[in-house]
Amino acid sequence: MTMQVRIFEVGPRDGLQNEPRHLSVDTRLALIGKLAATGLRHIEGGAFVSPRWVPQMADSEALFQRLPEDDGVNYSALVPNGQGLDAALRAGCREVAVFAAASEAFSRNNINCSIDESFERFTPVLQAAKAAGVRVRGYVSCVLGCPFSGAVAPDAVAAVARRLHALGCYEISLGDTIGAGRPDETARLIEHCARELPVEALAGHFHDTWGMAIANVHAALSQGVRTFDSSVAGLGGCPYSPGASGNVATEDVLYLLHGMGFETGVDLDAVARVGTWISAELGIANRSRAGRALAARSAEHR
Repeated sequence: MTMQVRIFEVGPRDGLQNEPRHLSVDTRLALIGKLAATGLRHIEGGAFVSPRWVPQMADSEALFQRLPEDDGVNYSALVPNGQGLDAALRAGCREVAVFAAASEAFSRNNINCSIDESFERFTPVLQAAKAAGVRVRGYVSCVLGCPFSGAVAPDAVAAVARRLHALGCYEISLGDTIGAGRPDETARLIEHCARELPVEALAGHFHDTWGMAIANVHAALSQGVRTFDSSVAGLGGCPYSPGASGNVATEDVLYLLHGMGFETGVDLDAVARVGTWISAELGIANRSRAGRALAARSAEHR
């Protein structure tokens, strides 16, 4: 397996949409620009969703219209439906993402429909995106547990991932939505999914609610996964576990990967500085352990 690992930065979307403070488009653009300057080449910049439901993602169309077009960075956006895709296309998005759940209970509680019905909703979105020459990434939520129904069978996750891949999603991001998964479960999950689609088409998206995110990244690495979603400074809470941490921090993932000899093309120290800055902008503590350690080391040498 290659020693190259791709980091998919989700802080500007999945991170910010779960933070209580709402940032201006200018500040969100500044965050994306600072992240791009660290060497990150895949950044989820926003979501084309109703601002009534996700006010943190308001004005995503204006944001994407102002992003650079030729800086070598792939900027993606989450779209829940055809209306969202239309807005993304108007804004010049070249990649979008759709999401499905591996849990029937979560699907019904989150988007008020069954898993099959969710596929009926976004299948036309994939078809329209393909016709427009826009790549589509797929998210699967609740791959290691559901807040409503508990354990989720790996075969159920693999089935949803296979359907997304068959519809044309070039990559499937497996999300531990509640952050309850352990490394043994992660390894077993990847093994099941890799029977249904190429492991090269899988990405890991781990939350740190129970402190297992980095261990789960390591377990997925051992199974051949080479793409991981992460969020600068660990931005993003877990709405199903009040007060718990959310996305695994980009800094922590980079510290692990670089220490193991993997190449990412990303400057860890630069990302840590961005994490310190955006945490201050949001008025929150930096949730990245590696980020805090680097900041403390930097302060000692001043």
